[in-house]
Amino acid sequence: MRDGRDNGYVTVAGEGSHETEISRSRFLCYLAPAATEEQAKEVIARVRAEHPTATHHCYAYVIGADASVQRCSDDGEPGGTAGPPMLRMLLRRDVRYAVAVVVRYFGGTKLGAGGLIRAYGGAVGAALDAVGTVTRRRYRAATVTVGHDRAGRLENDLRTRGTAVLGVTYGAEVAFAVALPEDEIAGFTSWLAAATAGAARCDLGGEVYGTP
Repeated sequence: MRDGRDNGYVTVAGEGSHETEISRSRFLCYLAPAATEEQAKEVIARVRAEHPTATHHCYAYVIGADASVQRCSDDGEPGGTAGPPMLRMLLRRDVRYAVAVVVRYFGGTKLGAGGLIRAYGGAVGAALDAVGTVTRRRYRAATVTVGHDRAGRLENDLRTRGTAVLGVTYGAEVAFAVALPEDEIAGFTSWLAAATAGAARCDLGGEVYGTP
């Protein structure tokens, strides 16, 4: 789950699918990460093309760490019985930047509104359990610059303390590209000043997301 300081979000671990069968109807739930609404729509279109004879292709997706974009579709099922329960399951699990598509092959037995709600929401929940999720924590990109005489020791100290070093650039000085958790920036800058006797500087950049 996202923590109270909104330092990250949960998303699906990768593309995957899971099938459940209820009263002879097949429910195939496809999950995929989606960084944008356009990517989510591409996944939906692809799944539709892969299952042209399916009875329904219902979907839900959430884009944005703050869930600013939420869309869903019943695709012909009775109103509110497919897309909304799928969307609620994604939100209940705190899943972001992800799309779920449930393909239904009707088995001949009507499930009723309550049965459909349980089936579609449950299909997404079961798929999330099967495919898995990962936490993307919010970081600030930063550049730590220091002279060549201190660079070797500083790099070792950075890695020893667990700072994510994304790259090193050698020029007139040595610049380390790092990622800092939002809530650790003040502590890091204090540590850096003490570790280098004030010889290094830290320039903050924009936000990035990654695994802890």
